[in-house]
Amino acid sequence: MKSFSIGVDLGGTNLRVAAVTPAGELLDHVSLPTRLGAGPHAVLDDMAAAIRQLIDKQRGDLLGIGVGSPGPIELPLGVLHHPPNLTGFDGLNLRTELERRLERPVQVGHDAALAAYGECHLGAGRTHAVDSLVMYTLGTGVGCGVILDGRIWQGMRGAAGESGHGPIIPDGIPCPCGARGCLEMYASATSIVRRARELGLDPPATHDGNGSAHFSASTVAQFATAGDERALRVFDEVGLALGLSLAHLVNALDLPLYIMGGGAAAAWPLFAPRMFATLREGSYVYRQSMPRDPGVFEPGKTHVAPAQLGGDAGILGAALLPLAARATASA
Repeated sequence: MKSFSIGVDLGGTNLRVAAVTPAGELLDHVSLPTRLGAGPHAVLDDMAAAIRQLIDKQRGDLLGIGVGSPGPIELPLGVLHHPPNLTGFDGLNLRTELERRLERPVQVGHDAALAAYGECHLGAGRTHAVDSLVMYTLGTGVGCGVILDGRIWQGMRGAAGESGHGPIIPDGIPCPCGARGCLEMYASATSIVRRARELGLDPPATHDGNGSAHFSASTVAQFATAGDERALRVFDEVGLALGLSLAHLVNALDLPLYIMGGGAAAAWPLFAPRMFATLREGSYVYRQSMPRDPGVFEPGKTHVAPAQLGGDAGILGAALLPLAARATASA
């Protein structure tokens, strides 16, 4: 019999729920579409049903339930405020609604922060023996999580880590957040596809398993790997944007580790050279603490590296969240 917690990764497209041991072992999981068209309460009903299903199948002690959600989300209350990827969820108290359905305590966090938390304790942070890091998640948007001394830094109202909406290009592309030139408009998977099309790279789209046309960031990466100049330019611009943003973070925080996760991070070999060059130019703190080889970890140096947990980082971090709450309560 193994003790376990439940981790939930709520996305605008998919909903994932897993039973996870404190050591990060995935015991079982459920994946299903997020039925946004049916409304938020239908999504919550699906989530509660999946959680109950996993709890009923396990024979160990339930240690808690943690949920990662796209923001903006007011913490620790768990109230969503105009989340762009969760239509109809504005004003919803995710924590209260789920607790009412399950009749159990629930912990709620920002999905990017929980991905960073998972990486800190079970991924890159554990590998490199550091307990403070920043993680970018390069997906539909650009999320960011900050971990200080092993704990999520969420700020006054849960809004810490919104570096994806930090303007880096003066008078740049308008962003849905209301600013211009935000990192998200240059380094997300969405922006990669948009920029590729602007440069005239719009090949016959690949098709997914359902027969639907699909032109994605990975498609652009395939063209870049094959030497297409337009695709290479796209990822050079991604590297520039990330390097500019990282320069600000490194100068401000002076942490040992900054990691890149999310689907678009798979293109690391394509954007990393420009990213490192821009970071060296823009951050005197990095120039003083950069490792001799960016690919080799040196204690006491500033490292930028790929994430290690892949798509499981968020759900693992969510499962760890109630364990952290228990530890804080008993301290």
